[in-house]
Amino acid sequence: IRAGSISLFDVNAEKGNLELFHRVDTAGIFDIKWSTVGSNVGPLLAQADADGYLRIYSLEGCSNEEKPRGGFLNEVCGEKISSSMCLFLDWNPAATSISVGLSDGSVSITTLAESKIEKLQEWKAHDFELWTTCFDIHQPQLVYTGSDDCKFSCWDMRDNPSGMVFQNSKVHKMGVCCIAKSPTDPNTILTGSYDEYLRVWDLRCISRPVNETSVCLGGGVWRIKHHPFVSGLVLAACMHNGFAIVKIGDEKPEVVEAYSQHGSLAYGADWQRAKLLPGGSTIVATCSFYDRLLRVWRPKSDFCCI
Repeated sequence: IRAGSISLFDVNAEKGNLELFHRVDTAGIFDIKWSTVGSNVGPLLAQADADGYLRIYSLEGCSNEEKPRGGFLNEVCGEKISSSMCLFLDWNPAATSISVGLSDGSVSITTLAESKIEKLQEWKAHDFELWTTCFDIHQPQLVYTGSDDCKFSCWDMRDNPSGMVFQNSKVHKMGVCCIAKSPTDPNTILTGSYDEYLRVWDLRCISRPVNETSVCLGGGVWRIKHHPFVSGLVLAACMHNGFAIVKIGDEKPEVVEAYSQHGSLAYGADWQRAKLLPGGSTIVATCSFYDRLLRVWRPKSDFCCI
């Protein structure tokens, strides 16, 4: 039995305070993600768990004040969408659909309608665990998938079942862990792999994307998060080699900062979705696996000058 929880913290990065104010006990969670746009019930949080459930929570009782005390998560709906484990999820740009990667290699496309989760499509996309799925921000009819079978694929959901646009099985030497479409460049997408490489792909020929360049991060690239405001800047969780901030530019990707204050597998990472602090920095949250450690920190880099 895999048991987990979702915890909400009040964070004051300036004073170094981190205070737990709400917790929900759940099945073991592989992925959680906030919706990308507002809704009439406030921010929505989606959860993919080990029991094969997709659950949606709304954030209630929080205002725009500096201290969101009294806030809590309210489960809007939950649906067992598979007998396999739900490993990863992604909201589409309009926050009307969620793609879910499953441990049997399938991908499920669901929609949230009238407080109910409905499955629109599901197909066998890969031979092994489907670690990552990603909607195309600029062409939301396309969804990308990556798997333990070392394949990086794209599917067109206008077909039913979805038709394969491409599948690359030659570049990644180990499983594909994460995929992240550039929010600013419609022709660029990133992949991370157990083979320790962060790769930059050119999508201008969508049926045959080109792996333009790559950088070895010294550990399996489990998560990639684009900076919310600084184009071409990404945060990577690198499993056995901590965390890295990488600049993706016209030349080869460059590691501008590394963070090694975790003593266990680097799994979770994200930027604070707020304005840049004085000096051009942004707060980062990272977490590691076996030691169950959460750290909130400020990068040393001045992002205004990157």
